[in-house]
Amino acid sequence: MRDAFIKLHISILLAGFTGLFGKLVTLNEGLLVWYRMLLAAVMLFLILWGSGKLKRVPFREVLKIAGTGLLLGLHWVFFYGSIKAANVSIGVVCFSLVGFFTALLEPLIIRRRLSIKEILFSLVAVCGIVLIFQFDTRYRTGIIIGVVSSALAALFTITNKKVGVRHSSSMMLLYEMIGGFLGLTCLLPFYLHLFPVETILPGMINFLYLLLLALVCTIGLYLLQIQVLKQVSAFTVNLSYNLEPVYSIILAMLFFGEAKELSFAFYAGLGLILLSVLLQTWEAIRYKAM
Repeated sequence: MRDAFIKLHISILLAGFTGLFGKLVTLNEGLLVWYRMLLAAVMLFLILWGSGKLKRVPFREVLKIAGTGLLLGLHWVFFYGSIKAANVSIGVVCFSLVGFFTALLEPLIIRRRLSIKEILFSLVAVCGIVLIFQFDTRYRTGIIIGVVSSALAALFTITNKKVGVRHSSSMMLLYEMIGGFLGLTCLLPFYLHLFPVETILPGMINFLYLLLLALVCTIGLYLLQIQVLKQVSAFTVNLSYNLEPVYSIILAMLFFGEAKELSFAFYAGLGLILLSVLLQTWEAIRYKAM
């Protein structure tokens, strides 16, 4: 069990590193995600094919999974766009609004009762974002993009849960990467027309970062989660992932010195967001114990 928890926190650390690649890769966010999904799809296909775990999925189901993959790709585009417009800390702090959007959208999509507690706890996080938005005007564009990113992440999580009940996680991930890549391939010409770049080809350093992002922080992260879930409950894993924004902010401070860029308003807003996470965690534990 001890090894499982070590692997769990390594996976959370890897998840925390994904934001750092938004700063390290100098390609724009659209190309970054396009390459990430392409490389992840190719490498995961080879892993599944080589291990004999590649399975056939009905075409209609493939389309549904691919559609959720496009949602994931769009979430990543806005997530990295937020980081590039502001910084890593702002990007991951805005990601904390996923709980708020999930509480609003899930009852509409899967037709369950609206939870007033979930809304109230999530509104504490919203107050944190508003505090940063009001007093730290440097990052307003990044915050707006980050809020859209968190809404897309919530939508992806809900739809992924609906679609994924009949399929293995590995095949889900493969077709999501393929669907996201193909969807972005259709959208990328329009995106690059609006936001032109000098080159669409990554240099050697960028390609190395993209390879690490796809192999370690996408496929490696997924494989670790699969191993952990064999020994640790999904409930514990989901609660533990509330630490991801904290890990990302600490890493951003260590690697990019972002502590110098952040104002008191950011830390006050972050405090409210962490309070929201703690309240949601406490409620989840209390509900689990009942």
